[in-house]
Amino acid sequence: MQIGDTLPKFNLPTIPGQTLSSEDLSGNWSVVYFYPKDNTPGCTKEALAFSEHIEEFEKLGVKVIGVSKDSPKKHENFIQKHNLKIDLVSDEDGNLCESFGVWAEKKMYGKVYWGIIRSTFLFDPDQKLYQAWQKVKVPGHAETVLQAVSEAINSRK
Repeated sequence: MQIGDTLPKFNLPTIPGQTLSSEDLSGNWSVVYFYPKDNTPGCTKEALAFSEHIEEFEKLGVKVIGVSKDSPKKHENFIQKHNLKIDLVSDEDGNLCESFGVWAEKKMYGKVYWGIIRSTFLFDPDQKLYQAWQKVKVPGHAETVLQAVSEAINSRK
């Protein structure tokens, strides 16, 4: 994804029985962040940080969406266990991850494997990519995104 690219079309499950589509994000600013796996330390901290600031995002009219390849049932458990306030989208087949370029080869402790590169994308109300963060470090990231959203919205007034 490059600045100015359009949000890819999607219609994916969130929790069992519910879906979220790219059309649901139309007309508002949106944050779409990709993370490797539910209930892992870094991913939990990131989801909690976005949840902690969800009211501030909502006051700005911003929707926050987390995406991983976990199943809707795992998302439901993750949300309940940590009282998360954000929507989590299940991209089990990885098509959305691939369209964003976040499914890539990774290395840890000398082992090579494929996984999601922690990344965040900010889209404007026209669903155009406004800003992106690649290889995100969790501490302070939600606050950085919130600041960027606030500045972006204020610059367009």
